[in-house]
This record gives sequence, structure tokens and C-alpha cells, in this order.
Amino acid sequence: MKTPNALRKTIATLLICGATLTSSVAFAQDNPVVAKVGDSEITKSALDQAVLRLQQQFASVPENQRRARILDALIDFAVLATEAEKRDLDKQADTVELLKYLRLQALHNAYFRQVIDKSVTEEDLKKAYETQFAGRKPEKEVKARHILVKTEDEAKAIIKLLDEGGDFIELAKEKSTGPSGPQGGDLGYFGKGRMVPEFETAAFAMKAGEYSKTPVRTQFGWHILKVDEVRDVPLPTFEASKAELRQIALSAAYEKAVKDGRSANKVEILDESLKLPGN
Repeated sequence: MKTPNALRKTIATLLICGATLTSSVAFAQDNPVVAKVGDSEITKSALDQAVLRLQQQFASVPENQRRARILDALIDFAVLATEAEKRDLDKQADTVELLKYLRLQALHNAYFRQVIDKSVTEEDLKKAYETQFAGRKPEKEVKARHILVKTEDEAKAIIKLLDEGGDFIELAKEKSTGPSGPQGGDLGYFGKGRMVPEFETAAFAMKAGEYSKTPVRTQFGWHILKVDEVRDVPLPTFEASKAELRQIALSAAYEKAVKDGRSANKVEILDESLKLPGN
């Protein structure tokens, strides 16, 4: 079960992902009426909103026809909404409550877009980048191969062959039981935390060109390692980090806004069964 804070982070993530799309609708002063249904008008901005919300459902429609098709769907909505109002369906209790919910959701999202989203500045992101990466050294990464066998004696015998000038790649192809055997035991590049501890410790203790002089045991069997290359992984640039930093900042800003809002407005949960721990 998610905690209230975890749920807020989930909501914030969903809002952040949708903020760019939703805020991209330009509400210009020139907002022409694009269609009429009885006395109701459908404006360009209403169509823009519908396009954003329905574009996935209309993804298979050719792009040059998509807005027209979505407008056609919006006209269907308006026609049936008009008929529903004639029958006072808008006054039914469940519809009234749904409209209340949709209003809350719309205002909640508007506050996020127009207040929270705009509160995170480029300067904030640069400061966050400096805080996260200032003084941080590049991490090491190794390119390694291995030969995996079932017993220690098999591993020692292979090390002896290597000591006598045996070719690591050919021995891996011939003797390794691991899935990388046919590729000469090639594991590619990996950083710390990617391999089981025993394997990682041995690999990062070696220099480029070295192979392990004693077998390394893991839960998978016995390994002989060879390190082909050791390199520094450059720290990510500000531009490469900006999207992630912005998401983190927006999530924090959203949580603060919710906390401040709850402090400023008296919240009472009257149904005891709906109270969360700590409420």
C-alpha cells in the first residue's frame, strides 16, 4: 500500500508528464468559434484542449484529418450534452458529483501549471545541478570478459593455460558455460553495482590487460576475469540532467504546495474508516 507521500509523488509525476502538453495550448485573445451546436459554441481553444486529450485515441487518423475528426467527436459530445440537459440529466445526483470532481481536477491541474510549474526556474535547476555534482569525481567503468566453469579445479587449469600464453577469447569460446562464452566471454562495459559483489570487487581491483590469477567464486560458479579497459564515465552535463532535475524539483514543489494548502485550510475527515494513519 502506498503512503500518502508516495501517492502525492505519483500524482506529481503524472502532472509533470502532462504539464508540457497541457500548458502548450495557447489561449490567444483571438479565439474564434469553429463550430456551433444549437446555441452552444465550440471555440478554437476548446478544440485545442480536445486535441490534446484525444490525440491517442485518434493516433491512427492521418494527421491532416485529425483536427477535423476530433472536432466531429466534440460536436457529438455537444449534441448529446444538449440532449442530456433537455432531460435534466445534468441535475442528477451522480452527474452533479462528477461535475464537482471534474471541476476540482481542472482547478488542481490549473494551479499546478500556472503556479507550481512556473515556480521552478532555470536558476533553481542550475543550483540543483551544482549541489548534486559539485566536487563529485567521475565513476570508473570497466570493460571485461570472463570464463565461467563449474569447479575450482577447472578454473585453475584455465588460468594455467593463460599463464602459458593461451588466448583468453578462444578459451572462453571453448570452455565457458556462461551465455557470453560464444562472444569470447565479452561482458561489455559496466560500472559499480551492476555485478554480484565478488565479481565486481575482483574486476575493479584489476588493471587493463590483466586477468585474474586466482579463480573468483560467485553464486553462478567459478570465474576467470580479464579486464580489457578501465575508463572514467564523464559526469552528465547540465543539459542532459535538466529534465530529471526539473521533475525532482516539481515533485518537491508539489508536495510543499499540498502541505501548505492543508495547513491553510481546515481538513476534516468525517468518516473514521477513511482516515489514514497519522490523520
